[in-house]
Amino acid sequence: MERDMTLYDFLAHSFDKSLTSQSVNDIAICMNYAQYIQFSLGALGAFNGLMLGIYFLSFGKSRTLSGFFLGCLLTVLSLRIGEAVFACFDPMLPRIYVQIGMSACLLIGPALFFFTKAAIEQTRQVPQSWKIQIAVLLSAVVIVGSLYPFASYPNLCSLYFSKIIYAVWFIYLVGTGIQLKGILSRMGGAVTEIKTAEKWLLAIFLANIVIFSAFLITLFFGLYSTFYGATVIFSFVLCAIIFIQLYDSKTANPFYLAPVKYLNKKINDAETVLNSLEQVMAQKELFRNPDLTVSELAKAINLPGYQLSQLINDNLGKNFTSYVNEYRINEACRMIGEQHPYSLEAIGYEVGFNSKSTFYAAFKKIRGTTPMFYKEGLLSN
Repeated sequence: MERDMTLYDFLAHSFDKSLTSQSVNDIAICMNYAQYIQFSLGALGAFNGLMLGIYFLSFGKSRTLSGFFLGCLLTVLSLRIGEAVFACFDPMLPRIYVQIGMSACLLIGPALFFFTKAAIEQTRQVPQSWKIQIAVLLSAVVIVGSLYPFASYPNLCSLYFSKIIYAVWFIYLVGTGIQLKGILSRMGGAVTEIKTAEKWLLAIFLANIVIFSAFLITLFFGLYSTFYGATVIFSFVLCAIIFIQLYDSKTANPFYLAPVKYLNKKINDAETVLNSLEQVMAQKELFRNPDLTVSELAKAINLPGYQLSQLINDNLGKNFTSYVNEYRINEACRMIGEQHPYSLEAIGYEVGFNSKSTFYAAFKKIRGTTPMFYKEGLLSN
């Protein structure tokens, strides 16, 4: 971002001609002080967000998938905001930093979407569809950045690539809003219906809307005051309150969504749903899908994901992963008992585990022994 005129020139052209040179200089000095404050807040906000991002990625209290993507979100937001702050105050900033900022901007929307979806559905493993999207986005960053670096193609990047980047961000923002539709629909009711974790999700979503809008206004209209006022300060405040919340001793994970209780369902209804769930699992063998999520299983019985998770927790005393793994281990035991020609490792993959280690760990946890000892015990009888 290069300025076409100095601050003095801008003030001289913007104010009445009757202003003296000394008056313009006085105003310029005041404006410089304001700029220093804005720069300090922006730089501090970006640094704060970057540290929080690293914390969630590496040293978080709970290494959940939602925490990982929150770390990604804070990291890419901080890189983008930090680059924009330094570029505005230093037009001579090397263009490689601008390219890093644009690349990070491409990943903000996806990181927000995956974080929100993982938090709502309590996803524990990255689904295959997410892996494909992430691979496509990272490939675009590497390939396009290598073929058309900002230093060599500034106009192409500014006029076309930047708009594509914001379009991607917007699409994922809409997708995030759809994910939060259930929470938003309850905002008109009693205040107690919105949990603390849900409030944090909404706060982060609204923060991203403000930041996105500020960047968009700056991109199309060049209103840098909007950028400073909305993006820099708001991002700094957001990172600050997240930091405070993380170190609240009463909150181990402020983004963990405890599923909604079955306040309006009788036990008979729960038993009916469990019977339907068992039929679906037995007939369709959904457990064989290594990327099976709560939402996908819940969709098969026309139930919201968070309600299915709570149903399994309340009535079976286990979480979703343990529930699915029991089906997988039972099927593995059946295949071992029938002396299936597959190797033990192949059987693990066949029943839905995505690695040998997770198969052996789940088998030991559920059966109290390893697959090999289990097979040897069957052969000795």
